[in-house]
Amino acid sequence: MLDHLFDSDRLWLGLAIGNSHLHWGKFRGATLIETWDTDHLQKSPSEMGWNWIDGRSPLPLVVASVVPAQTQWWENYPHLKVLKLEDLPLGGLYPTLGIDRALAVLGAGEKLGFPILLIDAGTALTVTGADGDRHLVGGAILPGLGLQFSALANRTATLPEIALPDDLPPRFASDTDGAIRSGIIYTIIAGMMGFIKAWTENFSDTKIAITGGDRTRILTYFKRQYPKIGTSIIEAPEAIFWGMSTAMIGESRAADK
Repeated sequence: MLDHLFDSDRLWLGLAIGNSHLHWGKFRGATLIETWDTDHLQKSPSEMGWNWIDGRSPLPLVVASVVPAQTQWWENYPHLKVLKLEDLPLGGLYPTLGIDRALAVLGAGEKLGFPILLIDAGTALTVTGADGDRHLVGGAILPGLGLQFSALANRTATLPEIALPDDLPPRFASDTDGAIRSGIIYTIIAGMMGFIKAWTENFSDTKIAITGGDRTRILTYFKRQYPKIGTSIIEAPEAIFWGMSTAMIGESRAADK
């Protein structure tokens, strides 16, 4: 049933299970028509009364997960496909690469063009690059914006947990809250700039994109500090779902051979 999602242009659901939330996409064939987020499950979907129906059957569900404890809630869902790295038409993947990173860079490259450098500003902040031959070059992982703020509050005796600013804060602060904002934000955007500079030295014709829940906020900071490069960065909130669609098109074509 999942092998022929694109033959009939039928409805199906994509579920990206992230570290903090469930990210949903609703598709008609290869076309993404709606996205939304929900909290992680605390009990099974059936116990919560979730029952997505298309005609007489539950909608086919394609899952990509980085949280095994959440994945297990869906094991008994009918018409289920759990995506693995080997399902993706992307070269150079290594066994411990997160399926979310792989799908997002694949989707961004398919939609925007390869080579691609994708920054994912989620719970973790990742940088992932793929070349013009659709081959993973590599990347980096660091704690995301919110995680860095909460870590200081939770792992120190006196530093407070503070709100994220809407705009780039002053670099040299005269109070503790401001110093935390400055230290974290300027370090993150300087790190981003370093990766972008190194990438573009090797791939001058590249696209640069950003996805993830903190993408707009981080891009706002970045543009203030580096306006020329910042304006060339493309917001791609649906990158992981573009990757799901690409992967399932490949599955469908393989099934037809």
